[in-house]
Amino acid sequence: MAEINVTPMVDVMLVLLIIFMVTAPLLVAGVPVNLPDARSKPLDQDAKPIQISLDAQGKIFVNDAEVTNDALPDALTRLAARGGDKGPQVFLRADRGLDYGRVMRVMGELSRAGITRVALVTIEGDR
Repeated sequence: MAEINVTPMVDVMLVLLIIFMVTAPLLVAGVPVNLPDARSKPLDQDAKPIQISLDAQGKIFVNDAEVTNDALPDALTRLAARGGDKGPQVFLRADRGLDYGRVMRVMGELSRAGITRVALVTIEGDR
């Protein structure tokens, strides 16, 4: 009489479940930012954009690397130089609790560096 042994299959499924539980939090963006809500559609894009993040304390991150306020203009100038003829696409993520002036200061530095393709990242909401 032939029987199917289910125990190895259950073991494999539990191992896969553990692997997914461990790796899923790592797939989220690197800098924790509490984004505001908006009723806009996602942007279509062809290349991977540059991520500039401002966390709740006002620290600035360029692609998950922390940058000081003094070093930001130089970093943005280097990014603008390697962006091609249209310039690089930049996603600006800012914590909703931040002062509006801090976000606008970063936007001004982006404009000064010649980066004009800037998108503000929000969470899609139904408000």
